[in-house]
This record gives sequence, structure tokens and C-alpha cells, in this order.
Amino acid sequence: MMPNHESGILEWQEAMESGKTTSRELTVSYLQRISQYDKQGIRINAVSELNPDALHIAEALDRERAESGSRGPLHGIPVLLKDNIATLDSMHTTAGSLAMADSYAAHDAFLVRRLREAGAVILGKTNLTEWANFISDHMPNGYSSRGGQVLNPYGPGVFDVGGSSSGSGAAIAAGFAVVAVGTETSGSILHPSARNSLVGIKPTVGLISRSGIIPIATSQDTAGPMARTVEDAAILLGVLAGFDPQDPATGKSVGRVPHDYRPCLDRNGLQGARIGIIRSRFLEAFDAEEQQLYQTAIEQMRQAGASIVDPVSLPSEHANWNSLVLVYEFKSGLNAYLKTLPASFPLRTLRDVIRWNEEHAEEALRYGQALFERAERTSGTLTEPEYIAQRLYDLEMSREKGIDAVLREHQLDCLLFPHSQGAGIAARAGYPSVCVPAGYTSAGKPFGVMFTGTAFSEPTLIRLAFAFEQASRLRVPPALSATHQG
Repeated sequence: MMPNHESGILEWQEAMESGKTTSRELTVSYLQRISQYDKQGIRINAVSELNPDALHIAEALDRERAESGSRGPLHGIPVLLKDNIATLDSMHTTAGSLAMADSYAAHDAFLVRRLREAGAVILGKTNLTEWANFISDHMPNGYSSRGGQVLNPYGPGVFDVGGSSSGSGAAIAAGFAVVAVGTETSGSILHPSARNSLVGIKPTVGLISRSGIIPIATSQDTAGPMARTVEDAAILLGVLAGFDPQDPATGKSVGRVPHDYRPCLDRNGLQGARIGIIRSRFLEAFDAEEQQLYQTAIEQMRQAGASIVDPVSLPSEHANWNSLVLVYEFKSGLNAYLKTLPASFPLRTLRDVIRWNEEHAEEALRYGQALFERAERTSGTLTEPEYIAQRLYDLEMSREKGIDAVLREHQLDCLLFPHSQGAGIAARAGYPSVCVPAGYTSAGKPFGVMFTGTAFSEPTLIRLAFAFEQASRLRVPPALSATHQG
């Protein structure tokens, strides 16, 4: 049977290898689907820009396959990128900002080079919460001044689409590409993955290079896969990961991570695993139906052979968490990124962007720029005692008195959180999490569960997530019809 828009990477590879289809035909099918549902019909509004060279790239990869064979599992596979990831082509890199609407990157992000080398077809860029949700303290998830509002395919205008990788999440849920790349500083892959019934992997900081990604916080930023299955996410993660001489954080990963995560895909991976269940205030955010979905997921893991330690609590659960580190690191990070742009681009500093927004306030500042203004008031040198103290506090409370403490105390393989609750703790630690679909409410609202571990525990988390996914088989694609509009 011919694969369709819901099919995975290996299904498409088999179809291309057998001559049933080509990368060009696959790319055309996703372009048609984007045309049908993104800016007309249900109007998901997930895609901010398409790559005019996508079909040329696909045709060249088809010829290469015929002449010398496939480069690997991503050969000819259409991939979407969040629009804060730099590409050296005719597409812009804007972070969803009108101020950056004419910005072209001078270089591919390191992860984009990895994708191109693997034979992926860069199909386009996805909309996002503007500046990865670091411009205003009350901007809706999925809104940007350049791209407008992204909608959740499961309940357009009704269910929150999640953020800030909103377009990447909505696009893959709606079947606009095989996989997408999102970015996260604190929850921005995991939250939209849970909201859009996807698998999202937020990796250990340093597993994937940060080079060429418009930054928020040097200490917490990372890119990661967003996909419909754990298998697809694991394949994409293996391609994205790698040492980058221009990103010191990737030096931590050398010799510590596999080149291919597919061997971690064990259907029996839950047998003998020890999983700590997080409840308390993290579960209080959900209604009775969602709490029952969490409980059902726990029971499915138990039935699949996991030892459930329920409940466990983080020693630092009620720590003084705040966004100070992000506020201080944003100015230096953004100024460093802007100086890499071609000399013809007029905005060179955060101050320049703030001024541009003020001059175009009616279009650009629907929700203000309070976070920009807070960041601009810092020195940009990261020398303030308040910053240093908060950064060290965050590390201690999220690691030694947080995730590592509870894993060690109960001899656990991972922690399980409801939905993407607790994502901020792993983000501060720089530790990995994997979100997996865990069902739907009676209204059709997606719910997910999140596996969280210690540094570079991606193989364990992928093994557990895959085993749960295969045991539960809970994901259902959205029905894209105009009747779902809110």
C-alpha cells in the first residue's frame, strides 16, 4: 500500500527505494497539503515561508539515489524548520518578527548543514510565538507580528496550540511534512508537542549545536525533533546531533552519545524500568479527565513491565524559579547573532530592534515588548552578581537538589510528568525530556506525558517512550475540516 501524509521516514524510504514514489512526488504531495489547509480551508497558518528550491533539491536527490544510492534515512525526506533557525538560501530567518522580515542569514545553522548532508529536503520555515516567546510577558502561544496566529489542528481557535515551536507542532500534526525541527529554552518543544499530540525530544544542551539559531539563553537553548512517532524523532535526533567546533557546549557530547538512536527502539523497553511518578502541584493544573489520562498512561507502563514508584517529589519543587537568567543572557546572545548578519542589514543590536518596534508599534507591538526592555537594561556582559547567583542557584536546584537527587534516591531510570509540566526544571538543568501522546479528552483535546532524565540519557528516554508508544498506540490524526473552526 502506498504511504500517505501520516507515514513515517522508513515507510517513505521503502517506497522510494522500491520505485513506488520519488522525493519529488513526496515533496509535491506535502506542498499540495500545505496549500489546501494552511492559508485556506481550515487555515492552520503554521508555515511562514516555503523554500522555492525544494523541488529542485528533491529532483537532485532522486537522481543521486538512482545513480549512487541513498545517503541514509533522511534522503529525500521533506523537513520543516522553525523560523529562528538560520538557512543560507532564499528564505528569511526572522523569529516571527516584522523587524526581522528582511533578514537573510549569512550562514546555515550547523544543524541545517547536518540535514543537507543527510539528504533532507528543507521544505520551508514554520511560524512561532514571536522571538520564541521572549518579547512580551503576555503574548498568546503561536502569535507573531510577521506570521499571525497559528492554530491547533485538533481544535482550531479552541485549543491552545502551545509554544513557542507552535508552527512546527501544528504543521506536523496536520501532515505538512514528515518531521520538523523546533527549538526550546524552557518548554518550547515539549509544550507544543503535547498540545498537538506529537513526540517531541528536548535534548541535553550540547547534544545539538546552537550555532545559527536566534538565541534566548546560552545556558538553556537547544533545538530538537518534533514528529508523529518516536521512531521518526529518534532518526531525526541522530542526524541533528554532532560536534560543532563553533559551539563549545557540543564538546560535552563527544564520545558520550550514539550516532544512531534506532537501536534504542525496543518494544519491550519498559520491562524492568523504574519510573518515578510526579504528581503534587504539577498535576493540579489539569482537570479530572486529563488526570485520568495520566493515570491510565501510568497503568499501561506498569502492565508493560515497568516498576512504578508513585509518587516521588523533587526536593527543589518549590524553589525560587524565575526568568532572570533568560533576561540577562538574551541581550548578549541576540547582539552576537545580529552581528553575524550581512552588513546591509540595519539592525545590529537589541536596542536597534526595540527602536524599530517603537517606530512601527501599531503593526509590531500588539502585545508590547516588556521582556526586550528588561533585557536591554542589563549590561550585556553577564557580570551582574544577581545573574551569577541565579544561574548557579538554578543549576543546583534543578540538578543536585532536583532531578539527579530524586533519580538517585529512588534508583530511577526517569521521571514521568503530566503533559509538559516540569519542563522548566529540566531546561534549567540542561537535561533531556521526551514527550509522547497519551490520549484525548472527550472534547478531543490532546494530552501527553513527559519522560525526563539526567544529562545525555536520551537513549534511555527514547527506549521508554517508544515502548510506551507501542504499548498504547494512542495518537489519532486530527480531522482537518472547516467544522472544527472556532
